[in-house]
Amino acid sequence: MTSSSPASTDAPPVLEVRNISKSYGGARALEDVSLALRSGNVHCIAGENGCGKSTLIKIISGAEKPDSGEIFIDGQHHGFMTPAQAIKAGIQVIYQDFSLFPNLPVAENIVLTSAVAARSKVFSARKSRPAAERIVEELGIHLDLDQDVERLSVADKQLTAICRALVSDARIIIMDEPTTALTHSEVARLFAVVQTLRERGVALVFVSHKLEEALEVSQDLTILRSGRNVVSGPTTDFDRRSLIRHMTGRDVNETRLVTRPRLDEDPVLIVDSLSLQGAFHDVSFTLHRGEILGITGLLGSGRGEIAESLFGVLPADSGSVLVDGNEVRLRSIDDAIRAGIGYVPEDRLSQGLFLEKSIADNIIAGSVDKHLKRGLLVDTRKVAQTIKRLFDQLRIKAPNVTAPVRSLSGGNAQRVVLAKWLASHPAILMLNGPTVGVDVGSKEEILTVLREQADGGMGVIIISDDVPELVAVCNRVLIVRQGAVVGELVGEDIQPGIIEERTAA
Repeated sequence: MTSSSPASTDAPPVLEVRNISKSYGGARALEDVSLALRSGNVHCIAGENGCGKSTLIKIISGAEKPDSGEIFIDGQHHGFMTPAQAIKAGIQVIYQDFSLFPNLPVAENIVLTSAVAARSKVFSARKSRPAAERIVEELGIHLDLDQDVERLSVADKQLTAICRALVSDARIIIMDEPTTALTHSEVARLFAVVQTLRERGVALVFVSHKLEEALEVSQDLTILRSGRNVVSGPTTDFDRRSLIRHMTGRDVNETRLVTRPRLDEDPVLIVDSLSLQGAFHDVSFTLHRGEILGITGLLGSGRGEIAESLFGVLPADSGSVLVDGNEVRLRSIDDAIRAGIGYVPEDRLSQGLFLEKSIADNIIAGSVDKHLKRGLLVDTRKVAQTIKRLFDQLRIKAPNVTAPVRSLSGGNAQRVVLAKWLASHPAILMLNGPTVGVDVGSKEEILTVLREQADGGMGVIIISDDVPELVAVCNRVLIVRQGAVVGELVGEDIQPGIIEERTAA
């Protein structure tokens, strides 16, 4: 079976959910949601953060029990699934963290969970190895079965998780945001494996915020909004614009809208010959007030390390940095903050937030010193005003500012990190993957906020491999390859084809 020869629509669904509803407290997560999965097809579930995708996956895999509705496997009725029943029925979920054993070799990761599920009293890695070899060979992929998983690339960890699912006789594989951390070539490799899985008759669920990839890889689409089915149908019935309209309930403006930097003033940031052994070398660039500068490159190019060096996380070995004409020494995060540099990290959940604290506490955490009166007394009224202003400006979706950050969706957690830095009024704000894992509606709103900050005179740096994002907001884009800046795109040259060509060259 090829991508142009999808599974017959006359074939009965391998899995069907009908009228599934689920509430948490008084909040309705799903309401009368239905969909059908067919063997040999990829079914994309799309929707904004908080639309119910994760809840639906948990119900299908038995991690959550629905309040009402029915599940059918090969036409057999189930009121709900337990995790053991779901695995026995051939349902496997590959989450973003892959749930692998980092200190064990690839071969053992592939076969161990199936041995546990079979209640084997003794596990022999040597005797189990042929099963791992067989799956790897059938998929036509290369994996070093003796390599510890912790030393694998993200792409190879994902392939290991897929092999593990197939050893467990998976007939339905759910892939949650499978391409978030993959390069273009790794995505192509993954899609080739997906095609092989289709040929084996596996039904796949593909959950992704990357709409072009969803349109490319899937044969069927279901769009959720606010816990309800908005529309389902063949992927050929949709394009990017219609997907966005169904997901958000409105037309989203994705055209290129850039601010005008203050080129008549001295640069707010001058980086000269910055080097860090093993990461990057001789990096030089300027940043003006009101400018949004993009830094892009393949994973491992050094783009992220440049940002971390400017934030004092990875102090450079040589070179100089000037902020507002003054040379600054960036040996620590405190040095960077004092210099007026803010940084929204790629892993904002572990590096950018206090998950157990409230939204309010997180927003104000980095700027208490800017909210003082009469010496060391905190101006509580000013604090409250700042929190409310940013909560409203960034449209953080939560009952109120006292809600814990852990309860937020990824897009809203990202807004809180951004609010925390905006509260401190940095001269320069760097963002690493500012909309990774964020739905298209939230992405538009976050990029609008960055434009507004640039309009107000802030210098903004975006480190990203999201080409549409770079095109939408950047005045200039630097191309990084093997730790060096190898090109600069300005104005009309900031186009998807040119960025992709220069990045991959």
